[in-house]
Amino acid sequence: MAAAQRPLPARVAAAQRLARGCWSAFWDYETPKVIVVRNRRLGAVYRTVQLLILLYFVWYVFIVQKSYQDSETGPESSIITKVKGITTSEHKVWDVEEYVKPPEGGSVFSIITRIEVTPSQTLGTCPESMRVHTCHSDDDCIAGELDMLGNGLRTGHCVPYYYGAFKTCEVSAWCPVEDGASVSQFLGKMAPNFTILIKNSIHYPKFKFSKGNIASQKNDYLKRCTFDSDFDPYCPIFRLGFIVEQAGENFEELAHKGGVIGVIINWDCDLDLSESECNPKYSFRRLDPKHVPASSGYNFRFAKYYKINGTTTRTLIKAYGIRIDVIVHGQAGKFSLIPTIINLATALTSIGVGSFLCDWILLTFMNKNKVYSHKKFDKVCTPRHPSYSWPVTLALVLGQLWLFKPHGLAPSEQMADTFNQPPQQDSTPMDPEGLAQL
Repeated sequence: MAAAQRPLPARVAAAQRLARGCWSAFWDYETPKVIVVRNRRLGAVYRTVQLLILLYFVWYVFIVQKSYQDSETGPESSIITKVKGITTSEHKVWDVEEYVKPPEGGSVFSIITRIEVTPSQTLGTCPESMRVHTCHSDDDCIAGELDMLGNGLRTGHCVPYYYGAFKTCEVSAWCPVEDGASVSQFLGKMAPNFTILIKNSIHYPKFKFSKGNIASQKNDYLKRCTFDSDFDPYCPIFRLGFIVEQAGENFEELAHKGGVIGVIINWDCDLDLSESECNPKYSFRRLDPKHVPASSGYNFRFAKYYKINGTTTRTLIKAYGIRIDVIVHGQAGKFSLIPTIINLATALTSIGVGSFLCDWILLTFMNKNKVYSHKKFDKVCTPRHPSYSWPVTLALVLGQLWLFKPHGLAPSEQMADTFNQPPQQDSTPMDPEGLAQL
C-alpha cells in the first residue's frame, strides 16, 4: 500500500508511540561501557599520563600559581621621594636644591653628577657650533636660514671659530654658544653617600587591603636607619651608591655619562596568611640602553637667568645625572570557591586525556586493534519499511538512535515494533575471547 493511502489511525498510533518513547527516554540515565584491557605496557602509559597530569595540577596550578585564589593585579600606589646630602665641585658646594631635578619628590627624579656650564650668555651674534655647519665663504651661509639642530638664525657671514683655523656661519643667538665656551664640573665625588627616602603605600580595592613600606611609628626611626634586606627591610632609605651597585653599574662611569636606574618595588601578597607576611621586595636595574652608542647615557639642559647692568644674561647648564624611576607592581590573592571549583573540574577532565591517548594507541598500533574496535563500538542496523515515505522513516530512525532504548528494548527491536517487523540480528560475529588476546 502506498504511503499516501495508509490509514490515518496507524500513523497517529506510530506518532503516539514515538512521543511516549521520547518522554520515557528523557528520564533515563546513560553510562558508558567500560572495557578492561590487560596489557602492562599500555597500562604503564595510561598511569604515567595520569600521574603527570595530576602532578601538573597539584604542584604547578594549585601550589605555584595558587589557582584556588581570586587575584587582583596592579595595586593602587602612591610614591613620595626625598634626597639628602651635599657635594662639591671645583668651584662651589652643591646642596639638594641645586642637584635634584625636579624638586617635587615624585616617582621620577634626577640627581645631577656632572655639568657643562656656559656662563654669561647674552643675546647677540657669534660663530655657530662646528657640529652644526662649517663654511669657507659667505656664500656658504644664507642669511635668514635656520637650522633646527643649530643655536640661532644665520646672518649670512662666514666667521672664524672660537679657536682653531676653522670657520662657521655667524648666527644671532645666545652667545657664546655652548660648544665654544662650556666648562665641565664633576659633582659625583660625594654622590654615592646621598640618601634617598622612598615612601610607598599600596591598596588592593578588591580585598580592601592597604599597607606601606614603613613599619615603625617612632618619630626618630627614619633618622637613624638604612635599608637592609635581612635586618631592616622596612627602612626605605637607600644610599645612591648602594642602588647603583645593586643595579650592576660602575658609579664613576655612570656619573660621567648619566643613566636611568629603576627601583622596582614588588608587592606580592597572599592574603590567606597574616598581614605581616605581605612585605615589599626591592630590586634594582638599569633601564636605558647603555650599549647603544647613539642613545647611551642621560642628560638634559636648563638655564639660570639674571641681569648685569640691565642686560639679560643667563648661565646655560648641560647636566649629566642618574635618573631614578620608582616602579611599583604586584598582585594579591585570597581563597575563593569559584576558581577552586573551576580548576578542580579542569583537572578531573584533563585526566581523561590518558584514556584518549590509550584508545588511539589501541586502535592504531596494537596487533588486535580490530578486536578492540569490535568490542568498543556497537553497530546498529536501521531498517526502512517500504510503506513509509522517506521523511517519516528518517524521523523515526533518528528518534530511535537518539533515545537509546526508551522501552527497555534494543534499538533494532523497537524499530521492528514501530514498523511491524521482526527484529533484525546484528550480522557481525561476536568473539567472547577477543579481549583476552589483547
